[in-house]
Amino acid sequence: NILLFTQPKIKIAVALGSNQLETITTSGIMTSNLEVITIPYADLLSACQDDTSDASNFDTLIEASFGSLPTSLGIIAVTDVPALPELRLKLLPLARKLANLPQDQLDEITDANAQYQVGWSHGREKLEGDKLDLGKGSFYFNPLTDNLVESMLERRQKKNNDETDNNTTSVLKWDESIDSIKSEEELKKLAQSQPGFFAPNVWPTKTIPELETVAKEVGILIHQVGILIAKCCDSYVSAKCPRYDNHKLENVLRHSKCCKARLLHYFASETPKVNDETGSNEEKDTDFSNWCGWHNDHGSLTGLLPALY
Repeated sequence: NILLFTQPKIKIAVALGSNQLETITTSGIMTSNLEVITIPYADLLSACQDDTSDASNFDTLIEASFGSLPTSLGIIAVTDVPALPELRLKLLPLARKLANLPQDQLDEITDANAQYQVGWSHGREKLEGDKLDLGKGSFYFNPLTDNLVESMLERRQKKNNDETDNNTTSVLKWDESIDSIKSEEELKKLAQSQPGFFAPNVWPTKTIPELETVAKEVGILIHQVGILIAKCCDSYVSAKCPRYDNHKLENVLRHSKCCKARLLHYFASETPKVNDETGSNEEKDTDFSNWCGWHNDHGSLTGLLPALY
C-alpha cells in the first residue's frame, strides 16, 4: 500500500491494524477506531484514464478521506500498486545498511550547508521538549532530479529556444517561476538562500551504489501514484467550486521537480528504566517525548511506504 496524506485535521494517527487507526485529536483526546479509506490502484488508474468519468466516481472517497467530516483522517491508502512490494523489499533494508556505515563514510554524504535536508542527517531534528532526536536517521534526496537548479535552467532554455513539443509547452505554461525569476543569476541566488530545497543530491556511490537506483524508482512510483490522487482531488474540488482552476493540484505534482524524499531508519531503543517501588518509568513524559510534535509538511501531498521491521 501507499499512504497519501494531506495536512490532516486529526494530527496524530497510531496504526492498530491493516486499515484501522486509533486517533488522537489536537486536544489529546482518544477517539474511536476509524477506517482508513482504501482505493485499489487498478481502479484509480482506470478512473483517471477514463475521460468520461474524470475521476468523478471517486468524489465520495476523496471527501471521506480529505474532507471536513469528523471521520476524515486526511489519509488515503492505495492498494495493490504494481512492483511496489518488490521495490519496497529492495529499498528499506538499505536504510539500516546506510545507518550502520562508519561515521567517516556518513560524513561524506552529510551536507551541513543544506541544513541537513539533503543526504544523511542524524541528531539534527528536535523533538518535543527541545530534545535532539537520536532515535532515527534520515537520508534526504530528490527522486525526480539530482540537481533542481540545472533542471530549472534547462526548462528556461527550452522556452528561450522555442524548442517545445506539446508536453513541454504545457510545462512551460504552468511554470510561473520562468517569468517571476527574471535571470539565471536570480535563480542561483534563490537556490543559495534555500539550500534545503535546491542543493544537489549526494549518494553513497562508494559504499552502497545500489541505493541511488532503487531509491529513485520507489520515489518516482510514489510520485506517479500521487499525481493520480491529485487528479481525483481536482475533480472533487471542481465539482464544489466552479471557479477552481481544474488540474491545479495535478499540475503541481506532475510538472514540479521540487520533490523531497526521506528514507528513515529507526535505531533500536533501550528499555526504559522502571522504578521497582512504583513500577513506573523513571523518565517522565514531561521530561522527554519521542514524538516529533505538531508540524506542517512542506508540499501538496505526502506519500508513505509501510514500514519494514
